[in-house]
This record gives sequence, structure tokens and C-alpha cells, in this order.
Amino acid sequence: MLRELGDFDGFMEKLISDWNVPGIGVSIAKDDEVVLSKGYGYRDHASKLPYTAATWFPIASNTKLFTAVAAGLLVDRGLLSFDRPIREFVPSLRFYDKALDEAVTLRDMLSHRTGVPRHDMIWYEARLSLAELFERIRFMKPTAPLRSKFIYNNMMYEAVGHIIELLSGKRWDHFVRDEILTPLGMTDTAFTIADMLTRAEPAVPFLEKRDSDELWQPPYMDADESSPAGSIVATMDDMSRWLLMLMNKGRVAGKQVIPERILKATLAPGVAVPDAMNEVLGFTPELNGIYGMGRQTASYRGHLLASHGGDLRAFHSQVSYLPNEKIGVNVFVIGDHCAILRNAVGYEIYDRLLGLPPTDWTQRLFDFTRRARNSLREARQRVVPNPVPNTCPSHDLAGYVGRYEHPAYGPLTISLENNQLQLAFRQTCLPLNHFHYDRFDTPDDEVDGAWSVLFQTSSLGDIDRAVLWLDQAEAIFKRTPDTVPQSVIDKITGTYVTAIGIKAAVRLNREQKLTLRFPNGPTEVLVPFKDLQFRSYLSPETTFEFVMDGDRVKALRHWDAIAEFVLTRSEDDDTIDTMEEDEAADD
Repeated sequence: MLRELGDFDGFMEKLISDWNVPGIGVSIAKDDEVVLSKGYGYRDHASKLPYTAATWFPIASNTKLFTAVAAGLLVDRGLLSFDRPIREFVPSLRFYDKALDEAVTLRDMLSHRTGVPRHDMIWYEARLSLAELFERIRFMKPTAPLRSKFIYNNMMYEAVGHIIELLSGKRWDHFVRDEILTPLGMTDTAFTIADMLTRAEPAVPFLEKRDSDELWQPPYMDADESSPAGSIVATMDDMSRWLLMLMNKGRVAGKQVIPERILKATLAPGVAVPDAMNEVLGFTPELNGIYGMGRQTASYRGHLLASHGGDLRAFHSQVSYLPNEKIGVNVFVIGDHCAILRNAVGYEIYDRLLGLPPTDWTQRLFDFTRRARNSLREARQRVVPNPVPNTCPSHDLAGYVGRYEHPAYGPLTISLENNQLQLAFRQTCLPLNHFHYDRFDTPDDEVDGAWSVLFQTSSLGDIDRAVLWLDQAEAIFKRTPDTVPQSVIDKITGTYVTAIGIKAAVRLNREQKLTLRFPNGPTEVLVPFKDLQFRSYLSPETTFEFVMDGDRVKALRHWDAIAEFVLTRSEDDDTIDTMEEDEAADD
């Protein structure tokens, strides 16, 4: 086997030099043994620490097959079904509409065929629990009919991870550890980058700078986050054990560890995978890709290939094997600029071991990546900002400051430092510069990229929304009101009387929201605006203001563009207890 590889070490050393690779790990398995497990370059380029078979590495989306197998174990126990509607087993799961609620299956979720787009910004560096991500599935609007096309979706795997916890009583990571890793003897596998950093040989992220070949070290991503879609970390040696199990249909050292029927189910055709590489490169090593659950199959030069990739910033992995020939390859690459080597090195190995006519995949892909890199560099150099001239913000900068909230994407904070607005979203903190009108842009950051925020005003003229472009669509963040101190609430709750004697009640409802209610009228939630002024979603053009006389409230004013009314504070609060409460509109 090693003889067929030829001077593979020489080949890899040339790749390290030509591609400026910080470090790369490769393992090769044949039948039931590992024939090579080795590192090239450095696991830590700055400290010149060598990459070895014991280097820990984030395998990213190669985590998905672990999650699919874990779900399959629950199917095997009768707690789930691959092909019955998932809500038969988990009624609390809600999709965007009733049609999806009634039809989506576990197989749909694991095969990326729900018709729901990625919405990666819901989970990306959000530091949300699986339960919180599970609740956000209902905000994800489909863009294609169910089962009509392949749309990669990490959020569905996050939801399946929570389903595993709901049905098994164990957290996803504990279930995978107890039911998969421990039986397989995978003792050098864990679930977070934070776990990895406690081990002796963690891989360290390095990238080429955008406009040069200089390598630099970006921060790790989501160090504490455990994700069923992509957080597993492992050594090359441990992943070789995983590969042997897959190649041998669930058996390790002669023992059936994972039921063969579960692994067979994950390979069953689910949905056709677009041939994106051919569309971009003009050639393709793999034909007729079909995604199953957590992995895909394709034809590689006439040989059946099962594989899956994984990509995080600076870390790229490929786990693949030829089922008929029982040859498998793991490739782990440090560096975005050389990420495609995770595929190309595997192709080279298969060509050599199968005795196929050589194809210089690495050179073809090197030429393409360099052209693409130079094209992007030139595009950035050509760009000229084109704002509408002679415009200014509609408000003083302080008017934009506040916390804004989106039901799926969470909070966005705008602050003011040294007379410049600052954006804080997840782990991204960047200055905002005025572009034109109420649009502000950040610089194009090496790690976080460029962001643009468009602020919008209410009908009363205050800034009440911030719009970001996320997941190929506009995301509207609504400004959240300040919290009203309890001391203020105690003063303003009570009964107020109009000039013609009609009484109105201001009080807290069951959700502890401040409300205003006239007899026989709807209950309005009063939303804090500024000082003692409030707004109402039922009356968006009306402003309510409590008028103080010393240390007590003497009146309630409310006005719009047509008229202003004044209600006098009454000392008789009996009406508060006798008025019936209805459902208040608070959004």
C-alpha cells in the first residue's frame, strides 16, 4: 500500500511550500487498518510546533454524521422515525408555516431538503443554547418547496441535537459521547475548541492576509460552543478509528459497534447536490453527488465515493472513503487560502492507490485559487464609495444610540464613543462611519468584514429600527425600550379622569407591562420612549406623557397631530380593580 503512494512525503512537502500551508494532517486506511497517519508543516506556525497524528483539530461539519448516527440510534429504539413527520415525536418543534409543520421529517432535516435557507447568522457566534436555537426554527422562511432542492442548513442539525436531548434525556454531546465515542474507543475526541485548548497539541488557526502572502493568527471561533452541526474536535488518530468504522459498516476490531442499518440509512439517497465545483472551475472530479444524512455519495473517476467536508475559519477537513475498495482518507488543513487541499490531497491519494492515470488536481486548483484571489484583490482596489453627496444624518448621533432586537438574530447595540457610533453584534465590535442619510458603514475588517446599518424612523420622527443585510435578506431590528424603574411605576399607576369625567386606568398587567385602559376599550401597552413619555403599538402616532408636580404625578397628557388631551390624576383608584382586563397589543 505504501509502495503505491510513491514519494508521498515529497509531494506533501512541495504542497506546503507552493501553497504556503501552515499545517496539514493526512491519514489513510485500507480494509481494517490505518496505513498512514501523519502531519506536515506546523500545528502552530508561529511557534514552529510540528503537526502530528496527535494534533487536535476542529472537524467542523464532519460533526454532522455523528449527529445523524445519534438520531439513527433513537430511530432504532422506536423513539423517532426517519420518514414520519418529526412533530409526531416532538410537537414543540415549530416551522415557519403549517404546511412544514405537518410534513417535515427527520430525513428532510438531516438531508438539507426542507426548502429553508441557511440562516447561519442566527447561530453564528450567537452563544445561544440548543433550546434557544430550536425555538428560532419557526422564524426561518422557506425559499423552495419541501424536498425540491438541496439547501445546506446548519440550523436543522442544531434542532436535531436538541431533539436528541428531549427524547433521550441526555444532552447531545453526552449522548454522542456515551453512545458513539466511548463504544468506539475514541478517547481523543471532544466537543468544543475550549476542550481542545486544554490538550497537549491543539491546532492553531493561521490565515494569509487578504492582500499579501503573510500568515497571521486570527482568533478561534466560538471556543465554548458545543454544536451538533459542527463543533467536534479530534485527533487524526481518533478520526482514523471513525473512518475504519464507516468503511467496515459499523464494526471495529471484529465487534459491531454501530448498527449497520443505521449507517446504511445515512447513505440512502436524499437529494441531488448541485455540481458547484464544475460551475466554478469548468471541471469536476466528482459526478452525480447525492446527499444522504450527514454525508454524500458521488462518482469519482468511476468509483463510488462517500464523503463530507467541514469548514470553519482557518480549519478545513474532509472525511472520505471508497466503499467498494475499502480505501479511506482523512485530510485536515489549516488556512482558508489552501482549504481546497482537503479535497485535492484525497484525490491524489485515490489516484495513486487505484493506479489511475495521474491528474494534477493540486496544480489545477492552485491556478484557480490564485486567479480568484488576485481578482478579489483587484476588485477591492477598484472600489470607490458612491454616497449621495451633501447629506447628513437626520438626528444627532446620540439619537441612534440604543439596543435593538430581532426575534431570530437577537440583540444589536449601538453606542457612542468619542463622537463616533459603534456597532456591537455578537462578537463583532466595529466603528460606524456616516455614509449618507441614515446609513452608516463599518470599515472592511480583516476578520469580520464590512457591515452596513440603515436606521429608520417612526411616524413620530424618532429612530426606532436598524436594518442589516443578513442571510441574503433585510433583517429589521426594533429598538427596545428602556426599563422603567419600579419607583416611577409606583408613582404613575392609578386612575386618571378626562375633562368630561371618563375614568382610565394605568396599571401593570399579568406580564408586568404598563398598560392604559379606557372603559369598553382595548388595553394599550405603554412602551417607554424617553423620560416620562411613552408610546403605544395600538396608537403609533400618539405620545403619552405623565406630568409631574413636585414628587407626584398630577396628569396624563396624550397627543397626536390632530389634538391633545389631558387626564387629571384621581385619588380614587377603585376603577383599577373593577375594570375587566383584555389581551393587550404589545407589538
